Amino acid sequence: MILNVSGRCDIVAFYTDWFMKRYQEGYVDVRNPFYPKMVSRIYFEDVDAIVFCTKNPLPIIPYLKKIEKPILFHVTLTPYQKDLEPGVIDKNKIIAGIQEISKILGIENIYVRYDPILINPHYSLSYHLKAFQRLCERLDGFVEHIIISFVDDYKNVRNNSQELSLKELLKEDYETIGKEFSRIAKIHHMTVQTCFEKENLVEYGFLKRDCVDRNLAFRLTGKTKLKLWKARGCKCVEMVDIGVYNTCRHFCKYCYANFDEKKVKENIQNHHPDSSLLIGNLKEDDQIVRRKK
Repeated sequence: MILNVSGRCDIVAFYTDWFMKRYQEGYVDVRNPFYPKMVSRIYFEDVDAIVFCTKNPLPIIPYLKKIEKPILFHVTLTPYQKDLEPGVIDKNKIIAGIQEISKILGIENIYVRYDPILINPHYSLSYHLKAFQRLCERLDGFVEHIIISFVDDYKNVRNNSQELSLKELLKEDYETIGKEFSRIAKIHHMTVQTCFEKENLVEYGFLKRDCVDRNLAFRLTGKTKLKLWKARGCKCVEMVDIGVYNTCRHFCKYCYANFDEKKVKENIQNHHPDSSLLIGNLKEDDQIVRRKK
């Protein structure tokens, strides 16, 4: 079993203390988002590897050497400012964190996500090219792989349509991104790829690869028979996400995992550091089932 921490919420940025308590106690509980009375109990003894997904890796860095599991980091680092990412910390600190993780875990175990790319009157195509160049310059020698994506039509994107003022990307925009990102990445000894994007840009030098494919999963776990993540439609291996939607305090305007800011604030108030659940507590009528490997 590969644990995803997390695509639903930035657990590392905001709930590291809770996560480490769960790790020390040996298990974590996760409510089924569609059937809330159903609770999966995940024992860390059944976990083969952990994939941390975060915009702020700093809180968990002091604990990395205490986690006796193979670890892969996906750190999202975008060039947007407080208008689109009101809760994200200073990007210089994130870069320093990436460099530190690379030293601790090895360059092969940290990926950077330039994700998502969106174009509007402030964040132009030329802005992104300059930002990507600076990013690669600063991470040369610390990161080998960068994953990009393009903004999607999520509910939160529609809710924030005025602030986002999105410009539709044209064929020539994709071509420019493909050629220039490939060129810049190569100069700085990096690969660049998408994951499950209609525009995968392979004709311009991008790798045709998924985020956590079977080859990468085998390197992490030594296992060859991991299932593909059918719910995602890509060729990533199946992972178990322990997060909860509408719980992230970054409040990014383009986010898919937050789509109700009122609910976010309610959920934050309902987080209890000693609970086995990220949000709320177990109830007497909950049906707890051990998640199988």
